Amino acid sequence: MSDVEIAVAEYVDWFNHRRLHGEIGLVPPAEFEATRWANDDVTDYVETLVPTGTGSK
Repeated sequence: MSDVEIAVAEYVDWFNHRRLHGEIGLVPPAEFEATRWANDDVTDYVETLVPTGTGSK
């Protein structure tokens, strides 16, 4: 890997897993998302049926 690829990968890792985000309670975004999905109730999502025969042709 080139030095640029390594630097970008390190930045993305820091941005998602170590950076403390002030708008979401000073927790890393990955931790916030994991907690959100772990505490999410499946009934929060209403199934929307798609009529048969619809779509692009």
